[in-house]
Amino acid sequence: MNGGHCAPGRAARLRLRRSLHVASHGADLLDRKLHLLHREHDALSRTQRDCAAGWRACVTDAETWLLRGVVIGGEHALIAAAAGAGGPAVVTVEWTTSLGVRRPASVAVQVPPRAPDTAAPGNTALVRAEAAYREVVRSAASYAAAQSAVRIVEAEMSRTQRRVRVLRRHWIPRLQRELDRVERVLEQAEHEDAVRLRRAHAWHGHVGGGPTGRG
Repeated sequence: MNGGHCAPGRAARLRLRRSLHVASHGADLLDRKLHLLHREHDALSRTQRDCAAGWRACVTDAETWLLRGVVIGGEHALIAAAAGAGGPAVVTVEWTTSLGVRRPASVAVQVPPRAPDTAAPGNTALVRAEAAYREVVRSAASYAAAQSAVRIVEAEMSRTQRRVRVLRRHWIPRLQRELDRVERVLEQAEHEDAVRLRRAHAWHGHVGGGPTGRG
């Protein structure tokens, strides 16, 4: 769409009407998208809160068992247990696209098992602590994915809102003003054409109805 002044005329009026229709329709579609994004954001936010609560519960459980294990076996038992821990966890993120937005949908976490050539933790509490911290890793990954999804949707909501604002507050009013200007010019031109046409009819009527010459 061209926002500059169009040359007055019926073709210009037609182009402006078409541009105004496209802009209005586009704004309506963006409003609809924004409404759906709000609904999706609400659902993702609930998931994020649930994941956050689950992660905090896992951390509390793990810290409780770790403290018990240290109290029972001492710091040396914790050092020995940590020596046999596996390597870093592997996190795989599954992505989805909704409303034109690509975001994390779920995660799969693989936590390496304890090395087979190492002894198990020295007491039951440390065994439970090790298992609990594996759950901390899984819940943290889920929480991070949920948080990322919320932030991505929030960014798209902000972009969509800006586009709607530009259309509603600037582009559509500008097109409407230009269309009104062209309409006024056309109306004036049509009025002047009608006046000239009436005068022409009156003149031809006067000439045709005058006295004829004598033979």
